[in-house]
Amino acid sequence: MRIGLLTSGGDCQALNAAMRGVVKGLANNVNDLEVYGFFNGYKGLIYSDYRLLTSKDFSGILTKGGTILGSSRCPFKEMRIPDENGLDKVEAMKSTYYKLNLDCLVVLGGNGSQKSANLLREEGLNVIHLPKTIDNDIYGTDMTFGFYSAIDVACDAIDRIHTTAASHNRVFIVEVMGHKVGWLTLYSGVASGADIILLPEIPYDEKYIIDAINRRNKDGKGFTIIAVAEGAISKKEAELTKKELKKKREKEVHPSAAYRIAKLVEEKTGAEARVTVPGHTQRGGSPCPYDRALCTRLGSAAAKAIIEKKYGNMVALIDGETKLVPLEEVAGKLKGVDPKCKMIKEAKFMGISFGDE
Repeated sequence: MRIGLLTSGGDCQALNAAMRGVVKGLANNVNDLEVYGFFNGYKGLIYSDYRLLTSKDFSGILTKGGTILGSSRCPFKEMRIPDENGLDKVEAMKSTYYKLNLDCLVVLGGNGSQKSANLLREEGLNVIHLPKTIDNDIYGTDMTFGFYSAIDVACDAIDRIHTTAASHNRVFIVEVMGHKVGWLTLYSGVASGADIILLPEIPYDEKYIIDAINRRNKDGKGFTIIAVAEGAISKKEAELTKKELKKKREKEVHPSAAYRIAKLVEEKTGAEARVTVPGHTQRGGSPCPYDRALCTRLGSAAAKAIIEKKYGNMVALIDGETKLVPLEEVAGKLKGVDPKCKMIKEAKFMGISFGDE
């Protein structure tokens, strides 16, 4: 049996653990196995940049962050566009696949990577996808690996901010990763006791943010912690088209959502506002125990699917069980936070503001 492995898109903490799960599952059940690792995501498949991997490559990587294969972003919308030398990327990927006589290509990646995996499936290749992203926004699975590890990092940042915020009676804004969805901000904000949580799915009204801060001050709580997603927008901005919003952003002095909120707070309340941006630390470090266990399960399920020739699927976690979901049913869909979900209602019941009421 010959399989190919690639990790695509933004990295996260448990990619190595997931690859290890796939290979150990296959090695334990297949007598003759060859594993080819493609370097830097789909680029490795396009330009035949690969290496035959051995058992040593997968030893000791369960707790290692990042990816031993490297990763890169190859936008799905550009897959059908020839490169600068006129190379047909899709045909090049197929050529590499057939040259190595692969039985299956295992793709570990997020939404864009999933769409490219589905494209290759449509082109006749045997593909299995494992859902990776710290955003937990892949449709068709309850959980993506990397999400809980990123929560740990974001929570640690907010936890540490609490003591300095209380000492100086300031408003602290912590910007959490998430351009389109707010799962990471929601979970880390609730888990760390943030007073205000701003998500892309719930456009905020400036008035309610100021009201929440003033209410805390009136109650004798001299500091406020705001957890804001990168993609958080105001209600007025939500009414703009994508082009209009892009033009607005280009004219702004402030580099991100957190700084826009900080400026608003200082202008409207007179309080000192400080911004903390954990940034790529949320992707780094060792995977948490939950992600290690999850990746071992997803990897094992992927190996079983390959052995049983159940190609063209994503390995998902649904209601605590690993299941196969057809790529054609989930590719291109985004799983966002439902503003009316129970977690939001429960958080609001406790007094957490989402800037919308």
